[in-house]
Amino acid sequence: MIEIDWAAQAERLRTTATDEAGWNEMVAEGLVRSTDRLAVDVGCGGGGMAKALAAALPVGGSVVAIDADPDVLHEARDHTAGSAVRCELVSMNEGPEPLREAIGAPADLIWASASVHHAADQQAAIDALASLLAPGGRLALAEGGLPARSLPWDLGIGEPGLELRLDIAQDRWFAAMRDALPGTIPMPYGWTDALQRAGLTGVTTRSVLTEKPVPLSDEDRERVVTQFQLRIERLTPGAGDHEPEHGHGHGHGHASELPAELALPAADLAVWKELLDPDSPRYLGRRTDLAALSVRSIHVGQAPG
Repeated sequence: MIEIDWAAQAERLRTTATDEAGWNEMVAEGLVRSTDRLAVDVGCGGGGMAKALAAALPVGGSVVAIDADPDVLHEARDHTAGSAVRCELVSMNEGPEPLREAIGAPADLIWASASVHHAADQQAAIDALASLLAPGGRLALAEGGLPARSLPWDLGIGEPGLELRLDIAQDRWFAAMRDALPGTIPMPYGWTDALQRAGLTGVTTRSVLTEKPVPLSDEDRERVVTQFQLRIERLTPGAGDHEPEHGHGHGHGHASELPAELALPAADLAVWKELLDPDSPRYLGRRTDLAALSVRSIHVGQAPG
């Protein structure tokens, strides 16, 4: 059974909050309106978007950052110290009332990045979040997009298409994670339909492309290598599981052991071991052709009124 240990990932979520500050600021500025007074970040992770929303809100506005893990929330509280962010320990799976009590008032904007897909009943979770909106308030779900791209198709080692096969393995892991949730309910339709079923209007999707100049800086190259290390560890037999980077929110500690059927093929694991070994002549960290390209989708719906 796959079970994510968020406490073990708290420090990495904090690092992500710092690394993605620019992306968070850009998205927050595009979402916040001049009339907004209260924003909420559900499944706030390291507090990166909560901090960005607080900076984008008009003077006097405030943000409530919500997470279900106390260690994660501790990192968020530390990251957002000095800003208009209040951190609350609440689980989205408890339904709307604990969330409503923690928020304290109808929200003008609710942001949920890579958190709703951890709910057994995703539609019920979206319904609950939509019920917390003030008239005209917006619910923004950052879910999906396109797989990140960093490697050439042919690396000169192993079978070409290594990164594509990693994406497929990660998708199998994600499906197993969903299946392992107690009482999981399928949602056989897209996020925009889910927002509409929750009674929201004007539903739309905006996808944001992020790309770093190639050749990458040493810092960006190290980031790419680190992300591959985490993904490969998750898909290695006997290793702890990690949340996929997919979603860029909770995206990232050890938990239950990986079932053998979800592991990468032995041949690919051998290639990855060489690519991620700093002492190997094939080490990715010395390649000049690594890329950092990703596309994230943000689905937004508005409460009537």
